[in-house]
Amino acid sequence: MSESTSASLPIPAEAEARNAAANAENERLRRNARIRRHVGLFFSYAALAIITFLMIFPLLVVVLVSFTPKDITETWPPKLIPGTFTLANYASLFHRLPIGREMVNAAVFACAVTVFSVFFDSLAAYGLSRIDFKGRTVLLDILIATMMIPAMALLIPVYKLLASMGLVNSYWGIIIPRMADVGGIFLLRQFFVSIPKDLDAAARIDGAGELRIFFQIILPNSVPALLTITMFNLMGNWNDLLWPLIMTSRPETRTITVGLAMLTGHGSSVTPYGVVMAGALISALPLVIVFFFIQKRFVEGIAMTGMK
Repeated sequence: MSESTSASLPIPAEAEARNAAANAENERLRRNARIRRHVGLFFSYAALAIITFLMIFPLLVVVLVSFTPKDITETWPPKLIPGTFTLANYASLFHRLPIGREMVNAAVFACAVTVFSVFFDSLAAYGLSRIDFKGRTVLLDILIATMMIPAMALLIPVYKLLASMGLVNSYWGIIIPRMADVGGIFLLRQFFVSIPKDLDAAARIDGAGELRIFFQIILPNSVPALLTITMFNLMGNWNDLLWPLIMTSRPETRTITVGLAMLTGHGSSVTPYGVVMAGALISALPLVIVFFFIQKRFVEGIAMTGMK
């Protein structure tokens, strides 16, 4: 007994040593994992900060230049942060352009196109996604194929058509060609497909028609996608320069983007950068305000579109 007892005494000591070594190794692995995680987070946040700065930097330049005196903006090398600030650029902007009228024109153009486009796009998307009819797939393929036609190739034919109708220099002349958009139809169609068709069947059992299903079932369940299309249309048409520039030649119908483009013309050898930046900042403020209120649903719509 004494020999066996003496032989078994070292066993707990060896086990305790092995446990201590294992605990030490586990602690070392946990410590290394924490270090790797912290290093990864550091580089992730650093990359995010750099990308955010690069995205915000142009806006910061616009704000700073809009408050920079003219003699400083014309110097070389340019100064990012001027020693003095002024409101003269904004005063010159309102003196040179009917900025209020141009903002109203841009708002009428962008908002009208957005309302019509969202309505007609959603109707077309509903028919292509929820109603079974012969040739539906072929029609969808044709619509998608039209997206490959360059928009520049259609400018002259569309302009001649609208000119023959007497719609040049009018709101309807710049609104009518934008009342529907194939990209919006396709995006909404992909979203409508993800809505269960059992809702349609239940509504039809209760006696609902297609319009009632469209307005009371499909649209309420598609708010994120509708807001996404709304934001795309609003931004695209508010910032559009080429189409309003072609269709409007009078100050009474010009939009803000066309007015800002005119500032660099008139035979001037020096571009008034401060005035242009002031106008660009004023032009961007409405979109920033709109996006601030709908950003959550906008991102949600981008993430959910096409999911099934």
